[in-house]
Amino acid sequence: GQGNLVSSASRVSVTFVVKSSHCSRLAAVMLSTCRRYKRLTWLVAVCCVMSLTAVEALFKEPLRPMPLSRNILTKKLGRGGDSQLRGGSQIHPDMAATAHVKSVQEVLDMCAVDPKVGLSEQEVLSRREIFGWNKMPSKERIPLWKRFVAQFDDKMVHILLAAAGISIFFSFFDAQPDEHPFVEPAVILSILILNACIGVWQESNAEAAIDALQSYNPDQAKVLREGKTRLVDAAELVPGDVVEVAVGDKVPADMRVIEMQSTALKVEQAALTGEAASVNKNPSFLSPSLDDELAQKENIMFAATDLVYGKCQGIVIKTGSQTEIGKIAQALTETEDQDSPLKEKLDQFGELLTDVIKWICLACWLVNVPQFSAKGLMLTGLREVTWRVWLKGAMHFFKIAVVLAVAAIPEGLPAVVTTCLALGTGRMARRNALVRHLPAVETLGCTSIICSDKTGTLTTNQMSVQRVLVLEKEGYLELEVEGITYSPAGRVLLNNKSVTADDYSPLNELSKISSLCNQAGIVKTQTGVWERIGESTEAALKVLSEKLGAQGAQGMQGDTPVNDYWSSKYVKLATLEFNRERKSMSVLVASPGEDKGTLLVKGATEMVVSRCSKVRLADGSTANLSSEDKKKLIKFVEDHYASGHLALRCLAHAVLDRKLSASDPRLQDPSRFEEVESDLTLVGLTGILDPPREEVKGAIQACKRAGIRVMVITGDNPKTAETICRMIGVLEEGEEAEGKSFTGKQWSAMTLEQRRKAIRTAKLFSRTEPMHKKDIVDLLQEPVEEGGPGETAAMTGDGVNDAPALKAASIGVAMGSGTSVAQGAAKMVLADDNFISIVGAVEEGRAIYANTKAFIRYLISSNIGEVVCVFLSVLLGLPEVLSPVSLLWVNLVTDGLPATALSFNPAEPGIMSLPPRRRDEQLVDGWMLTRYLVTGVYVGVATVWGYVWWMCVNPQGPLMSFRQLRGNMQCMPGTKFANGYGCEVFHDKRPGTLALSILVTIEMFNALNAVTESKSLLSLPPWANPWLVLAVTGSFLQHILVLSWPAAEMIFHVKRLTRKEWNCVLLVSAPIILLDEVMKFFTRLRDARKAA
Repeated sequence: GQGNLVSSASRVSVTFVVKSSHCSRLAAVMLSTCRRYKRLTWLVAVCCVMSLTAVEALFKEPLRPMPLSRNILTKKLGRGGDSQLRGGSQIHPDMAATAHVKSVQEVLDMCAVDPKVGLSEQEVLSRREIFGWNKMPSKERIPLWKRFVAQFDDKMVHILLAAAGISIFFSFFDAQPDEHPFVEPAVILSILILNACIGVWQESNAEAAIDALQSYNPDQAKVLREGKTRLVDAAELVPGDVVEVAVGDKVPADMRVIEMQSTALKVEQAALTGEAASVNKNPSFLSPSLDDELAQKENIMFAATDLVYGKCQGIVIKTGSQTEIGKIAQALTETEDQDSPLKEKLDQFGELLTDVIKWICLACWLVNVPQFSAKGLMLTGLREVTWRVWLKGAMHFFKIAVVLAVAAIPEGLPAVVTTCLALGTGRMARRNALVRHLPAVETLGCTSIICSDKTGTLTTNQMSVQRVLVLEKEGYLELEVEGITYSPAGRVLLNNKSVTADDYSPLNELSKISSLCNQAGIVKTQTGVWERIGESTEAALKVLSEKLGAQGAQGMQGDTPVNDYWSSKYVKLATLEFNRERKSMSVLVASPGEDKGTLLVKGATEMVVSRCSKVRLADGSTANLSSEDKKKLIKFVEDHYASGHLALRCLAHAVLDRKLSASDPRLQDPSRFEEVESDLTLVGLTGILDPPREEVKGAIQACKRAGIRVMVITGDNPKTAETICRMIGVLEEGEEAEGKSFTGKQWSAMTLEQRRKAIRTAKLFSRTEPMHKKDIVDLLQEPVEEGGPGETAAMTGDGVNDAPALKAASIGVAMGSGTSVAQGAAKMVLADDNFISIVGAVEEGRAIYANTKAFIRYLISSNIGEVVCVFLSVLLGLPEVLSPVSLLWVNLVTDGLPATALSFNPAEPGIMSLPPRRRDEQLVDGWMLTRYLVTGVYVGVATVWGYVWWMCVNPQGPLMSFRQLRGNMQCMPGTKFANGYGCEVFHDKRPGTLALSILVTIEMFNALNAVTESKSLLSLPPWANPWLVLAVTGSFLQHILVLSWPAAEMIFHVKRLTRKEWNCVLLVSAPIILLDEVMKFFTRLRDARKAA
């Protein structure tokens, strides 16, 4: 017994990992002791060994999950654990990737599930531990406070924060009794908080697309578990679950179809794959290769697609983030929003400006080190220089350095940029382009390529009959059909003349077949928009029936009088549903009360025509249809309709002339449907297409004139896609598609260099999957220095499959009628679904960029003037010319209105005939910087001159010498100047007020100069922008109000000016107009040389 016990203890102990040799020795001693004690003592000793070993291991290395491979689990548990973990750990690792090339039985074996029983609850739990919940991946939301704090992560903001902090410090420890110390930091902090709030507001829509994807998840699913069908939350599904899906249901997960419970199965998956028409699904279909495109996997139903016809049973192969729509959600969470070109340039400019400011402020402080003692003596009133005195002087000049920093930073720039972009969004909204992300307004201005989805963007995403073919004794009667939507408005034309069912009896029969051999419907909504109910192709035939009319339907009322007429005249006795083998469907219809009726048939041209023995001619007679006639007809349709410049989806319509009884047993046997649908009489053929929008062709031509390339990226098949591209002008008539049209499969097989080469010439990518679209957009935007083309790409789309590319693009543009996922991922939405709106938005974007440069030029030149003013006054040893609060007022309020009004500058003529600007184009080039400096130096010198004039020249002033002015810190008590002024004049508010007024007046004149970058004010006067004139007037009145308001005297340190002082202000300020005219003249010469 002891031996067995010890051996058992040894077997148990080897399952623990001993973390130290000390524990090993301890275990050996205690195990040997076990032999000398009774059975109970042995058990206690063994337990102690186990506990001590585990505790020491836990302290040295905490417990962590140790996942075991499926092979280890299988070997350890053997056959005994197989049933327990059947379908849990036993799912074949390649099941999801290979299900489309495996038979139904192979997939069931790989999933280890019985389709008659389903999974057990234990198996479901086991699988969920491995595969997780069937939920969309979501990005962890950033708390609002973190977003708010992140807005302060900017170098210029850091300088302003430092300025505010230093101001607060001085407010506590160095404030003068007559000062209001907390005004300056309060103003600075208010500005920063306002800008941060604007930034958070702009980011508020970032996760909208991911949230919208959740709406594509069905809430519940009908699943077979433990032999019983039950309704469960779709999130509870796991791979291997057997799920039942019926018409109208949304597919809850990626599923392999294992059993069809109807004669046909159709799924609407346009939002995922871009296919215009619903697609057939078949459990017996096997894909020829593992890397087939999504659209070619006819035995797979994808999560979030809609079953529009039939009923089936499927087995779940992928859940959550592993599904195709889950991958899209994952891509959305991983794709970061791109900065707009303007933001990139402003960030670069801000970093440069920050570095310059730091050195200027340091130089401003260091250059005054010799003056620290004198200024300290003046401020303290002491007679001896001490550390306290020296420190007081140092702090004074440090405050001046802070003033310089405040002067140099254009605090109003973020607010003005935001206001300008917001005004641009208003103008775009009037053009039906709704902007969701403000910087996107400007991004449009440098768009160099538009990548567009086809279905629903370039086309209507509403199948429409375009052609009708009726046979004559000699040849064919070809009719064109007007209209591109589900609206029944439109005519059927023969040689540009309208025809109806009254004119040709085959058209009456075709109207009847189109209406009755149909399980769809069209309805007019309360808003007047026509929508389909059911499958899109059948809805198109319902519309055709209305356009053709019907003999005897003239008295019918309602929205769909023709369809209502046929429905009232006939009842359906039987429906022979579509199947993949015969590729047709039919209905047996009869007059009410009769049990025998007429069989109406529609289906694939080749299949239906092959079962026809006769044909209804245009004159109403019936003729035999020979094998040779059939071959000629099929070839004619293939050459003229199914390929070439039309690429229509063609259907043949036929009728069985003899009556058929509703009790015929063949109507109940799907295997005999083809036998029933034989000896038919061909009535006519229809060609159906998802047609291009009427305005698209003109819009694409406008893009080409603007130097913008258009590329189509679609999930549809190459033949249809190339046809649409030729119809809208992306591919020119007769242009070879070789080297310009690629499939997603070809793209996947390319190397990186081959892809870079392909995207430089490509005009069309077809059969693409969602990740292909994103990869193409990413590569188009790859910087030139990394080997890419460096394009600024706009991506348009409307489906879920477009969402990753919409978010990855510099600007994503969604259709207003598109999915909420696409709209959430996009930065702009076209309310009218009109592609031409993009062209208008691009024009608006270019104008906004030009205006943005105008007000940046205005603001920066003003700030350079303020820096020159402060720095020059320090170099000359003058008293404080401008206070920080005054500078903030000028930068934010006085300059803010004119800068914003510059957003209304009229667009330069011919702006859409210019090529798009490069993304890396400098916001400020060398010549522009020269203009800034020349203008800024004049502003600064003029402002300082105004201060000096009041002190030294003004007859009503102290009339001191310039040397006395520079020696203001050595002014001794009792010193007297002219007009009774003493040393207190250096604290007088009037000279500073005069300098501030000169600064404001010059900047108002400078705003008028900014109407145009290069044209003279004589050719483009300021009143070309009346808003600017109004803003300049308003800003100047604001300044006068500040000088007249008693409370402002305390805040801004200002006083009212006399008439003579105002004359000085105007005299010094006006020359800025002449100076800028000279600079514009040289700019025109420079532009002319560049053009030559």
